[in-house]
Amino acid sequence: MEAVGSISRRKEKFLFRQILDRRELLGPLMLAPAIVYIFLLIGFPFFLALYYSFSNVTTGSSSLTFVGLENFRGILQSATFRRALRNTFVFTFASQILVMILAKILALALNKQFRGKSIVRFLILLPWVSPISLGTIGWKWMYDSLYSVINWTLQAVGIFGPGTWPMWLGEPTLAMTAVVLVHVWRTLPFATVIILAGLTAIPQEILDAASVDGAGLWRRTFQVVLPLLIPILCVAVLFGVVFTFTDMTVIYVLTRGGPYDTTQVLGSYAFQMGILGGDLGEGAAISLFLFPLLAIVAILMLRIARRAEVE
Repeated sequence: MEAVGSISRRKEKFLFRQILDRRELLGPLMLAPAIVYIFLLIGFPFFLALYYSFSNVTTGSSSLTFVGLENFRGILQSATFRRALRNTFVFTFASQILVMILAKILALALNKQFRGKSIVRFLILLPWVSPISLGTIGWKWMYDSLYSVINWTLQAVGIFGPGTWPMWLGEPTLAMTAVVLVHVWRTLPFATVIILAGLTAIPQEILDAASVDGAGLWRRTFQVVLPLLIPILCVAVLFGVVFTFTDMTVIYVLTRGGPYDTTQVLGSYAFQMGILGGDLGEGAAISLFLFPLLAIVAILMLRIARRAEVE
């Protein structure tokens, strides 16, 4: 029996070595767990949403009927959906422009050596690592219509007069501004870390050569540093757009899409119709509008990054 067991163990070791020596088998074997994980986490929900979007499935019924494109036709005729689609673009591009500008400034500052640099880095990263719901609740308290810390502070420093008391979450324009600022506060650390990584990867010899050639701070920044950072900036923009397009936590906690759906975005509208409203088919159809938009942005950003790397 021991001899048989020894022979079987030798065969197992021989087969294992054969697998390790053959790249065509080892590669797919190593990638298989990641592929299965991605399929279960992303692929299965996506195909389930695609299946639901062509049906009349609801949370209160165990049966469903195929309805074709009725869900898509219905949401395209909805004024609320068109407003949510427009708000999604406004929310995304306004926040990402601010994030890219501020992240570039912070990354340039953090790339210098100064006392307390590690503490400043920790404080900058704090909004990203803290739970988004808790942070947004804190902002909701600061935006409170009666006890707004922001209004009290601006009145104390003389920016607001005694009769000025903005309703940050009650007026359409101010509400959109409020959610954009909170989202910028949330995503700024992530973009800063990405750009800082790109800055540290730039060889110091290139910057020294530019200085020797007489290039000042502005010329080094816009003619040397920024062109080298284009691939990194494209990655930061791509992640930022994906996070912003699919994010609904900030808007749901602060405004619930109000007032009068003026801060409603596709993510929050899909949640409202599909989960709160119980119409899973319509909610799935709304959420699927995010896929082609994000695919276009991803292809565009990756092409720009590839061209910058080639040049």
